[in-house]
Amino acid sequence: MAVLKDLQPGKVFHFFEEMSNIPRTSGNEKMISDWLVRFAKDRNLEVHQDEALNVIIKKPGTSGYEKSSAVIIQGHMDMVGEKATESNHNFLNDPLKLRVIDDYVYATDTTLGGDDGIAVAYGLALLDSSDIPHPPIELLVTTNEETGMDGAANLDASSLTGKTLINIDAEEEGIFLVSCAGGITSTVSFQPDYEKYQGEAFKISITGLKGGHSGIEIIKQRANSVKLLGRLLYKLSEECDLRLVSLSGGSKHNAISREAEAHIAILSEDYTKLNETVNIMADAFRNEYSVEDPDIKIQVASSKADKIMTKKSTENIISYMVTVPDGVQTMSKEIEGLVVSSLNLGVLEELNGKVQFTHAIRSSVKSLKFEIMVRIRAIADLCSGTVQMFSDYPEWQYESDSKVRKAAVETYSKLYGKEPEIQAIHAGLECGLLKEKLPEADMISFGPNLYNVHTPSEHMSISSVARTWDFLVALLKNLK
Repeated sequence: MAVLKDLQPGKVFHFFEEMSNIPRTSGNEKMISDWLVRFAKDRNLEVHQDEALNVIIKKPGTSGYEKSSAVIIQGHMDMVGEKATESNHNFLNDPLKLRVIDDYVYATDTTLGGDDGIAVAYGLALLDSSDIPHPPIELLVTTNEETGMDGAANLDASSLTGKTLINIDAEEEGIFLVSCAGGITSTVSFQPDYEKYQGEAFKISITGLKGGHSGIEIIKQRANSVKLLGRLLYKLSEECDLRLVSLSGGSKHNAISREAEAHIAILSEDYTKLNETVNIMADAFRNEYSVEDPDIKIQVASSKADKIMTKKSTENIISYMVTVPDGVQTMSKEIEGLVVSSLNLGVLEELNGKVQFTHAIRSSVKSLKFEIMVRIRAIADLCSGTVQMFSDYPEWQYESDSKVRKAAVETYSKLYGKEPEIQAIHAGLECGLLKEKLPEADMISFGPNLYNVHTPSEHMSISSVARTWDFLVALLKNLK
């Protein structure tokens, strides 16, 4: 029995429920991709399926729109598969168990897949319609967005002709996204030398920081524990004969580091200086971050040292920690409050006998991304470190003159009597990769209200889906 059969808009929720019966977690998209192809063929619509299983379905414009430029409607078919601890749901085989509570659609003990099944449902409802005026439509449904945007990266875009692209992968109604950051990951490694050293070993721990997402929350300028540790070690090296033993900090390259620690060795007569310096720096850090991170703690405890780094290796690593930039680098001059470029020193670890730093670099302007890369490389060279760059993905740069943004704002304002909010995000979207494939495309991103995405508590507002549908239909009518 269909759970969503009485919800409106009927076609949208019908196709959303149809998709919910098909397992479609990232990397397991063959069934849903083939289902989309069958949908198109059953309606005699032109369809293309590429090697990455991306699907493009085309529908001609309706009466009066036959000669209008095509509009690309875009979303991704895959979903994140997370379930409650007690659930025995098998994402490879089982359909989702949908339920309706008040204004919301949930799945039972699993993610819902509103991200981004609702975009596909909107597109299918348009393709299946006979009474909605619209330009030629090219529905583009990509694969594997959630685990690396591989579908968009490997898209065969040769059959796409549209110069306007509507990405429906945002999660707050009334907010239009117009730019996103590109990024690259950088690792800097040091191969330390070791020597005999007659000193006492101690562990210095920095804890109590809030951390956060290195894209969205980098603007909050919270403390980075690895950078604080670098400052503390540099100050200690000025006060006493310091040697490094080992270092660690952070857990993910795209998260602001919350904790870090260093095992060090000093001469016994420098113990008093160690405690004095730690207290001085702890007071300085708490003062500097009294608003963002008021609970910073620094603790010192006795430790053991099997191998102790040479003075030169110690100096090189500490110099890198102090000198390498971190946090917000440039702000937008066009959109107030938008971070244009940043980097985050997310992980400090010992790996295969080396001390390795991992940075997440983000920028919505390509040249600034490479400028940060150059700075990291130059500083690493000066400190005898080795640099590697990988996982490069492109940005979607803000366009001051966007016809689709203007049409969307006018349509929304007329429909709801208020202007939408225009935002750019300092994180990645498929729009960045699609802009590389379709450089002439004018893009915008929006969507209905989704909550707790990527968790078993994910839910979607029924009324917001309806309002966003009304807006999408009105926008297409105005894109003649």
